[in-house]
Amino acid sequence: MEDKLLIWKLNRGNKEALCRIYEKYRDDLVRIAAGLSNNVSIAEDVVQEVFLTLVHSAGKHEIKRNLKGYLTSCVVNKIRNLNRTKVTQDSVSLDEVEQAKSKFKSPDELIECDETSQQLYDALYQLPYEQKETVILHVQGKLKFREIAVMQDVSVKTVLSRYNYGLNKLRSLLNGEVEK
Repeated sequence: MEDKLLIWKLNRGNKEALCRIYEKYRDDLVRIAAGLSNNVSIAEDVVQEVFLTLVHSAGKHEIKRNLKGYLTSCVVNKIRNLNRTKVTQDSVSLDEVEQAKSKFKSPDELIECDETSQQLYDALYQLPYEQKETVILHVQGKLKFREIAVMQDVSVKTVLSRYNYGLNKLRSLLNGEVEK
């Protein structure tokens, strides 16, 4: 309900609505973009471009889906376009991606968590792009398979297959069954 009100206010030129949308979704969008582009700088640029487009299109069209889904779709499409032009070849470590950490973890637990995160990132990087995109959108973006299917312009069965193949390959990679 808040998103509909924010969209309504944004379409009428309310700057506070844009700030609230930015605060609410920026971090999630940057994490998704960083996971898909393998580059935090590019991810931040893409998210900024998406928000600039949102500002410039305010009042021109209605967002028919939920706001988070719309913004995520914009980010994914921009990353796809960049991937087509081979701009995103450099990889990035998870240290550069801001992750929320529990205040109650000990230093040993944090080190172990960072190592596990890096292993997961390395394994994700080895997945075919469609599988990586599907896994990141479902797990990180918290999108439903139906929403991902619309975004990828494929059937829900294809999305489920990509997700399952991606998870199976991640398990294999993390268990050391596949050569890196």
